[in-house]
Amino acid sequence: MSAPATVTPRPRRLPGRIGGPLRVFAWLSFLAEVLIIGTGGAVRLTGSGLGCPTWPRCTADSIVPTPEMGIHGVIEFGNRTLTGLVGILALAVVIGIIVRTGGRRALPPTLWFALGGILGAGAAVALGIALDIPAGPLANGILLVAVIAAAVRSVRTTPTRRDLVVLAWLVLIGVVAQALVGGITVLTGLNPFIVGFHYVVSVGLVCITAAFLVRMNRPDLPRVSAVAPWLRWTARGAVAALVVTIVFGILTTGAGPHSGDPNAGRSGFDAELLEHIHAWPSYVLFALTVAFVIGAWRQRDRTPLLAGWSITLLAAELVQIAVGLFQARNGLPILAVGIHMVLAALTAAAMTAVVLHLSRPMSGHGDVDARAAENDRADVHA
Repeated sequence: MSAPATVTPRPRRLPGRIGGPLRVFAWLSFLAEVLIIGTGGAVRLTGSGLGCPTWPRCTADSIVPTPEMGIHGVIEFGNRTLTGLVGILALAVVIGIIVRTGGRRALPPTLWFALGGILGAGAAVALGIALDIPAGPLANGILLVAVIAAAVRSVRTTPTRRDLVVLAWLVLIGVVAQALVGGITVLTGLNPFIVGFHYVVSVGLVCITAAFLVRMNRPDLPRVSAVAPWLRWTARGAVAALVVTIVFGILTTGAGPHSGDPNAGRSGFDAELLEHIHAWPSYVLFALTVAFVIGAWRQRDRTPLLAGWSITLLAAELVQIAVGLFQARNGLPILAVGIHMVLAALTAAAMTAVVLHLSRPMSGHGDVDARAAENDRADVHA
């Protein structure tokens, strides 16, 4: 009697690198997150923070700015409009990664959540109009809950590249949450602490989109440290110094002259003292980065991307220090302050890339990269 035939299970296709339109939308999403920091800075630095004095409408009777509001209304409304573009690009990345990892059949459940959120937000707006009460925060909150619910369902059911799915959803959730925080910022008369939190979230979204760009270039495989322990700890110290530098930079701005509106309140802190405290961790960050670059360069044959990104980080810090010294010694010109804000986000993005390159695929998986790339090309032609 012959032995029963055994069925060898078909190996699961290894998730490869991401290509095609999704790559384009991922880059556009990153650039849009950086751009909106620039336009948000322009709103604050030109005194246009209350150019649209209410939210979600520009005025109590108009969605768009009126001629009487002048350039300040145009600048503030332009920044609000850009939020829509940022959201569309984030949604495109979410849809792209869902289809890429789970196929087109994985998309309808997510769209049902989206439809529910839109209908719920629309109902809240209709109720607000009927009762003559502000409905913007409630509508935005309903939409945010729907997006979070869709994200949880999507992450739990995704078969591959859960890392990219999580990052994509985090950006979309962040964009919707930012709209709510932006509205609260206006309704509180540009409270400096809420304005600062608004900027922190924006920098965080830049870092998340940067992480997506890095991780989409490599398969989701087991990874191990690619550097010596001292180099990893140097990187951690640099991350901590960068966080402290950004936080005190925000506090300095909140106490300085660029409030976003002549009538906006200030934090009451000593701006000159905070300016010095803000500089100290930046010099620590620079020293740690120099040490890291030396260490990464010495092992560039094994980790060429890490060496390259560490030099990029160092260059960004050098420019940022130069701009910071210039603005401090020249009365905080608005253009320099705006550049300083954007450079802080780009420095954080470069730091994100450095941290993500501290590891490499586990030994024994070197041939998997090639197979994953072949899978990617097969998917494109399928």
